[in-house]
Amino acid sequence: MKKFNYLLMLFSAVIITFTSCDDDEPTPDNGVTISGIPATATIPAGGTLGPVTATATAPDGLAQLSITKDGAPLATVPLTGTTASAPFEYTATPADAGKNIVFVFTVTDVDGDAATAQHVLTVQAEETTVRVTSNITTNTTWETGKTYILGGRISVTSGATLTIQEGVVVKGEVGTGANASALVIARGAKIDAQGTATAPIIFTTIADEIEPGMIESPNLTPDLNGLWGGLLILGNARGSFAGNVTEIQIEGIPPSDTNGLYGGTNDADNSGILKFVSIRHGGANIGEGNEINGLTLGGVGSGTVIENIEVIGNQDDGIEWFGGTVNVTNALVWNSGDDALDTDQAWAGTMDNFIIICGDNTDHALEIDGPEGTYLAAHTLINGSVKGNPASELADFRDGARGTFENIYFFDFPNPATSDGRGDFSLSGEKTLATFADGSLQFASLETVLPDGVTLTTVFRNGTHVHATAVAKGSNTVGADKTAFAGWTWADVAGALADF
Repeated sequence: MKKFNYLLMLFSAVIITFTSCDDDEPTPDNGVTISGIPATATIPAGGTLGPVTATATAPDGLAQLSITKDGAPLATVPLTGTTASAPFEYTATPADAGKNIVFVFTVTDVDGDAATAQHVLTVQAEETTVRVTSNITTNTTWETGKTYILGGRISVTSGATLTIQEGVVVKGEVGTGANASALVIARGAKIDAQGTATAPIIFTTIADEIEPGMIESPNLTPDLNGLWGGLLILGNARGSFAGNVTEIQIEGIPPSDTNGLYGGTNDADNSGILKFVSIRHGGANIGEGNEINGLTLGGVGSGTVIENIEVIGNQDDGIEWFGGTVNVTNALVWNSGDDALDTDQAWAGTMDNFIIICGDNTDHALEIDGPEGTYLAAHTLINGSVKGNPASELADFRDGARGTFENIYFFDFPNPATSDGRGDFSLSGEKTLATFADGSLQFASLETVLPDGVTLTTVFRNGTHVHATAVAKGSNTVGADKTAFAGWTWADVAGALADF
């Protein structure tokens, strides 16, 4: 007995091996046959058919097997002997998804006689909604065209990178307390979320009917908040913490979850890339007064790239920095429930080019806190435009705040004298008055539109008025470049940037 093995791999998808036998036993003269190929089968997108066992016979001697896929030649396998049998496998390619594929198997003998078998393979459409229920511990990619559901608090753990392709929609399930959904990039992990101006990445609530390719929600308004948690990025850079410890648990994450730790000694730490990302309807409460920010940056290092960020309708702060050295470029916060931009624990980076649109519940457009330990560092906020609300204050600098604040334009705020202190720009406490006096807290080129009959000293308290100028609405010479937010932000699509 002779045995011949043929191994054929086609497009990394087809595997067929034939074993041929030629023996002295008589065989009936009944022509060429092929059997064992089922008429139909169904597999999921990317799935594999088989193996199924195909058997070919030819009393006069086998010559070859040919296979076509949808009428196009796929493979030709030479055969010998009178009988050959083997398993057949096919793994669907991405192009096969949602299609019915017709395979035709043709066996010929040495005389040219032939037999055929046809198989119709149904490849199901690719799943476009994926529910994520466990932490991400290996490198993982979330793909364009799909929606990913956060089934709880999901952490990308140290050593793993989560890549989110352009246009992806991420939706958090509704929950509070320990059940609040959120995406946490833990220390030592990375996020690579690079949306584009035509296909931003959107984080939102499961209640949002938005689909990949949309910018504006089809069913939710931009003031709804607290419907899921938010996005937290944590790193190994320094912060100024009470007791001069080097690490601490981030607010919004239960102390039992060590993926919520942040801080360290590596100011150049790299937590990845965040570009063209819109974060909406977050800020779920995990406990009394302990909500999750839209974007939380805890101890994030300068090796991290963050630019073109939009936060809408968050129950707590829009963006909050806790120490770290990361720089942020082009940020827009609309309808924050507490503060729009909040800085803490001696963040030492720069926020360049920002727009704030205060909502009915926005407390401060800017809340700037000082260091909590002996480590002193300062940050910079430059080139900002801030639209007020009757409920909101321009800014509050507290607890020995430090930093530089330049080229910021404020408008549509109320008269502090008639709005219970709303609408002012103030320094709170002796520590902050001291940092302002010694130059650790600096202001320059602040412009504002004053309510009728109001003076600069009424709005800009504690001597900060010397750095401010009153201007007519729309005649400002400083502020943000709103073209950075054109097209890809919900705020722009909704017309909310018309006054900027």
